[in-house]
Amino acid sequence: MAQRACTVFISCSSFASGLEFYTDELGFRLDMIMPADAPRVAIVSGYGIFVRLESAHRHDARPPLENETFVICRNSSAEAWSLGRAGMLYRDLIPERLSGRFIASHIRIADGGPVPDYVHYHKVRFQMIYCRRGWVRVVYEDQGPEFVMHAGDCVLQPPEIRHRVLESSTGLEVVEIGTPAEHETWRDHGLALPNAVLRPERDFGGQRFVRHVAADARWQRSDEGFEFRDCGIGEATGGLASVRVLRAIAPALRWRPAGEFLFFYVLKGEMRLNSDAYGSHRLASDDSCVVPTGIALQVDADADCEMLEVRLPGR
Repeated sequence: MAQRACTVFISCSSFASGLEFYTDELGFRLDMIMPADAPRVAIVSGYGIFVRLESAHRHDARPPLENETFVICRNSSAEAWSLGRAGMLYRDLIPERLSGRFIASHIRIADGGPVPDYVHYHKVRFQMIYCRRGWVRVVYEDQGPEFVMHAGDCVLQPPEIRHRVLESSTGLEVVEIGTPAEHETWRDHGLALPNAVLRPERDFGGQRFVRHVAADARWQRSDEGFEFRDCGIGEATGGLASVRVLRAIAPALRWRPAGEFLFFYVLKGEMRLNSDAYGSHRLASDDSCVVPTGIALQVDADADCEMLEVRLPGR
């Protein structure tokens, strides 16, 4: 009869030190870690047992929000960055996480070269990565050889697709948006990437992998007073989400967002958001905003303004 491995639960006063002790000193392998931006739970295995490590420091759950929330996050000082998974630095763009429904992170790798990452996957409903500055070499399950994302490129990471970050430029920055806010990251010890299978149309939980290359994209005219390039995520998710890069061609526009989630990230120039409910706010490069559903909004954008727009559901 096959023996069942047991699971041991351990509370760590220093989570990082506890994880390092089990993996580096005792030779356990990392199987799962969460959340990526500030890890405090991990599962490691070895010698026929599983160990669940948890930070001993209390994590107070954020209170549920009674209404949708208007959120502005300013590009701020170094104190805003925290150390996350695989040595990456994270800046939280939605501190309250909309009651745990969404996370948006500005992620940075300060030193270029090989990234200490491993083949892994995320248990998510939706997740996308936009390359903000620099370049990063990545590889994805069933999507052919490794490739480089440059500034302006983005990918849709469908649920549980295996992938790995291989190498980056110095000062790489990406914007990552996903739901739910806290999700498990599992390591896949049995799959080497790139793998021999090429299936670009493969279905992952009702979604397809998307690689959007900014240099090859076509700008289109919107009836909202913007030009835009569509990143192809609406079609690949069956309308679950849409991701566009917008640039203004009219001085002032009016929107009334509908749906579950509307997020802006200013890539270039400045824009002003005006609403009766939340007043007037000026956003500059690397500022971001979440706009509540149903709020009448006027957007005044400078002529050189460009912004990343993410919507759920898609347009």
